Amino acid sequence: MPVGTQATVKGVMPRDLEDDIDAPIILSNTYHLYLRPGHQTIQSLGGLHKFMNWPRAILTDSGGFQVFSLSELRKVREVGVQFQSHLDGSRHDFTPESTVDVQLALGSDIMMVLDECTEYPATPERARQSMELTTRWARRAFDHYRGPRADRTQAHALFPIVQGGMYPELRRASAESLIELDAYGYAIGGLSVGEPREDSLAMTEIVAPLLPKVKPRYVMGVGLPEELPEYVARGVDMMDCVMPSRNARNGCLFTSQGRLVIKNSRFKDDPAPLDPNCGCYACRHFSRAYLRHLFLAQEILFSTLATIHNLRYYLDLMRAMRSSILNGGFPQFLAEMRASASGPATED
Repeated sequence: MPVGTQATVKGVMPRDLEDDIDAPIILSNTYHLYLRPGHQTIQSLGGLHKFMNWPRAILTDSGGFQVFSLSELRKVREVGVQFQSHLDGSRHDFTPESTVDVQLALGSDIMMVLDECTEYPATPERARQSMELTTRWARRAFDHYRGPRADRTQAHALFPIVQGGMYPELRRASAESLIELDAYGYAIGGLSVGEPREDSLAMTEIVAPLLPKVKPRYVMGVGLPEELPEYVARGVDMMDCVMPSRNARNGCLFTSQGRLVIKNSRFKDDPAPLDPNCGCYACRHFSRAYLRHLFLAQEILFSTLATIHNLRYYLDLMRAMRSSILNGGFPQFLAEMRASASGPATED
């Protein structure tokens, strides 16, 4: 899922997301939209889809990760989280129930429960405490979701989030307790928080088989292109990451021939497209030399073209994986990706 934190994927028009990149779903951020412009404002204007003119699916996270990152501005309690806005210092409260209500107001297709994202590293005692709190919050969120407002939730799926740090027994306990909620889908959280990538894959390999195979399994916040097939091989269906768009704006492009750092002088007179195997708008119409010029001149157009390319590369990779699964060729696809990843990672 391309990340559209503030109801926009930075640098890209919704038309490009729909027509060129062909993203079936994007992610937006509950914390940021709650603070600005406000969920009630968005609801009064017809909901998030209409507000940002996006006709396809939207997943919103609960804001738990953003609150987690405000370590000096938050207080976690049994009832929920009290935090200070990073914008103006005003105080706010998120509870399992209120974050469901905010996401319903936004009109999200997929909503996430409020969780406490366990920091890395964490002691077993700390990870257990955090995991058990997340489980209690998830039960409260689902009670509220399926309670008096159940008539409004039919078109809005709610996913609980597996936590437990880097401890297999805690991850198993978290997954087993959340399965009881019989949710539409399940997320694996608390990864991409500074742990070695091997640990992230190991936790996914433990958790994914425990979750219902007939329901979507979503790993939050991953990853590099070569890592995506590894998560899929472990049973993951959904992923999101700011990496393709953020790296694009910083001049790092992902291609079928390796990573390309556009500022390098070798591209000054290069007439080739970013990736000869890519059909995105940037690769069809512009050279590496021109894109390098835009980057060095700090032209806004560079961010647009580079983001279109990186997102198209990621989405094409996901499409290729789906096709290989359907035709029985995923093991070979995975082997080829592993062989490619073991070679040179960059084009310097």
